[in-house]
Parts: sequence; C-alpha cells; structure tokens
Amino acid sequence: MPPIPGSGLAKGLAVTLRTMTKKTVTAQYPDVQPDLPPRSRGVIALFEENCTVCMLCARECPDWCIYIDSHKETVPAAVQGGRERSRNVLDRFAIDFSLCMYCGICIEVCPFDALFWSPEFEYAETDILELTHERDKLRDWMWTVPEPPALDPAAEEPKEIAAARKTADKLRTQREQEAAEQEAAEREAAAQAADAQNAAGQNAAGQEAADREGTQEGQE
Repeated sequence: MPPIPGSGLAKGLAVTLRTMTKKTVTAQYPDVQPDLPPRSRGVIALFEENCTVCMLCARECPDWCIYIDSHKETVPAAVQGGRERSRNVLDRFAIDFSLCMYCGICIEVCPFDALFWSPEFEYAETDILELTHERDKLRDWMWTVPEPPALDPAAEEPKEIAAARKTADKLRTQREQEAAEQEAAEREAAAQAADAQNAAGQNAAGQEAADREGTQEGQE
C-alpha cells in the first residue's frame, strides 16, 4: 500500500506537539549538583599510606601521566641482633590529568589499594600546566571516595578475610585457654594456701591442747 501523501509531515508535527506540551527540564548546574552514578570516573584519589612505591601504576599507565619520586631509608632491626632493612619513602606522586584518559589501569594494577576512583569532576583550570595535581590534592579527593558496594551474600568469602578470621579465632582460643589455665592455677594456689592455713590452725590448736594437758599434770 503506497504511503499517504503528507503522512511523514503529520508524524513530524505530532512529535513536535508532544514535545511542546511537555514541561521543560533544565539542569541548574552548577547551582544544583548532578546525581552521579555510584561508579562514576571523576578523578583518581591517592591513599598514600598504602603506597609502597612499587611503580606498577606508572609502568602500566598507557599515557605515562603518573610521576613518582622516592628515596630509601634504613629501618632499624626489630629485634636485637637482627638485620637492618631498607624501605622506599614516597616523595612525590602526581598525575597529569591533561594526559589521563581515565582507563583505570593504574587503579586495577595497584596491589596495595592506594588508588581509588573519586566522583569529583570539577577540577578545570585556566592553564593546562595546572592540571598536573600533586599528592596533596590527590589525598584531598580521598574523602569523597564512596564506600565499596556490599558483597553478595551468596559469594565466596575472600581468602584474605578467611585467613584473618582463622588467625583471630586461633588467637582468641589461645587466650581463652591461657586465661583458663591461669584461673585454675590461681584456684589451686588459693586452695593450697587455705589447706596450709587450716593445717597451721590445727597444729596450733593441738599444741595449745598439749600445753594445757601438761599444765594440768604439773598441777596434780
């Protein structure tokens, strides 16, 4: 069946009329902040206490936009006669967001959970050179990192948590056993002290009775 002449125009006018009757919705940004999805990729935040300067993030970054400087410090031996150790101390951690393509590889490869996604996205600058943010700024963005999603109740427990729980249960059992042994030792010591005190009392009473009998015999 051939199309009715003017049907396309009628459909277009119908769409226009429907749009004209709808209420206009305008995002009042920046006065009203948008509702971002939970996993929004805004900026990369740094939790520097977890950073061991392993350089994995800088090596795996396809844009080479992560700059890390560090130095080595000697750590004294933990026990007497032990060997001194050396550790890396973070001096600089910076990300050039003018080069970053937000792939998230640095966050995925970090083995110590030092990098996180933050939903912050308002970091525009008038000079492109100022888009290289140092670790102080990256640390400030840590406070806006959302909480991780809850685990699936049916999911298998992570091996790290299972190992930590096993160790905690073992330590708790050991402490309870030591407390029970200490309580039993204290109870036994108290019983021995009571027995010794009773024996001393009985000896004193026997000696007193013997003295009394001896006195009576002497008087007779």
